[in-house]
Amino acid sequence: MSPSHDDDLDWLYGQDSNRRPNPTRSEPTKLMPAPHDRPASEPRPAPSEARPAYRSAPAGQRPMGGPAGYPNGQVSPSRKRRSGARTFFRVLLVVVVVWLVALIAIPIYAWSLISRVDDVPPGKRIADQPGRTFLLVGSDSREGLSKAEQNKLGTGSTAGRRTDTVMILHVPPGGKPALISVPRDSYVSIPGHGQNKINAAYSFGGPKLMVQTIEQNTGLRVDGYMEIGFGGFVSIVDAVGGVTVCLPRAIKDRDSHLNLPKGCQTLDGINALGYVRMRKADPRGDLGRVERQREVLGAVAKEAATPATVLNPVRYWRLSTSSAKAVRLGEDTSFAETVSLANAMRKVAGGSGLTLTVPVANPDASTPVGSAVLWDDEKSKAMFSDIAQGDTSELSKYTQ
Repeated sequence: MSPSHDDDLDWLYGQDSNRRPNPTRSEPTKLMPAPHDRPASEPRPAPSEARPAYRSAPAGQRPMGGPAGYPNGQVSPSRKRRSGARTFFRVLLVVVVVWLVALIAIPIYAWSLISRVDDVPPGKRIADQPGRTFLLVGSDSREGLSKAEQNKLGTGSTAGRRTDTVMILHVPPGGKPALISVPRDSYVSIPGHGQNKINAAYSFGGPKLMVQTIEQNTGLRVDGYMEIGFGGFVSIVDAVGGVTVCLPRAIKDRDSHLNLPKGCQTLDGINALGYVRMRKADPRGDLGRVERQREVLGAVAKEAATPATVLNPVRYWRLSTSSAKAVRLGEDTSFAETVSLANAMRKVAGGSGLTLTVPVANPDASTPVGSAVLWDDEKSKAMFSDIAQGDTSELSKYTQ
């Protein structure tokens, strides 16, 4: 009799042919022997070649080795990159914070350096008008300049103080700001001193009489006052790295110590001062001079407003502190008004404002005080009337 199929499986269940496995009963689980139970003849498994074996360090010593695959304390390249990126962004954050603090702190410090002058005239004044009107004065004062500096700047040693530059900057409630030049030889009425050239008002009574004279002859209420002397002008021009001008012809003027070739060039502070002061070598006299003054003032404002000013901390510091030391503000001229003035000058320099001169009838009139400039009464009154109403939309018709 041939063996059955169940008999053939006796070898699998470990049973003899007389004992059949119970199909409902599972075979007991068999345990592998523990390592120490292995026979001595059985070899131990070799350590994996993909993972180094680590040894216990002697007592008191740091164990050698690092992450898997980088023994002896080495760090993976990816971890190094992440650590370097974090360090870079931390440093960048610190630099940005310091830069932002400097942008605020430097102007605040510079504001504390500004000198103040009493510019409020006595008596009843013109009522407030729309917009803001500023009087900008360039004084020919030699105050603070040594004999050597006066010779270097070509200012001479004339005693007293007069105004080489007189400008009115009007910021309307809406529309373009306007920068109006007032010729220094304008023949006007000076309160308490009769008829004279307008620059004499500063010599007679300083800023207060200067403001009063402007208000009386223009009908405009002066809201803010700023003046700058020779030395201050030079320092500001140098702080912005000079100004670029393009000359249609060469200029040589002994009185202003000026010797410039034809063409475009960058003027430092000393040459820029001579350029705006020159009058005798200009066939247009005082009218030509006021145009150069506006040109250089606009160039300085344009240079000061470039991104290089705020991105370069040294330039930013020099410009802020030099400007603060160079100018004198009226007692009532606030920080907000000064910012408004600077912003308006930036617009004028960028072509978003108006530049003009008080309408003139006679640039070389003979008067008891010598050759002087006579205003065009009709046009000048109409122009100042528009400004008093805060309207600059029609001022372009008064440009000459």
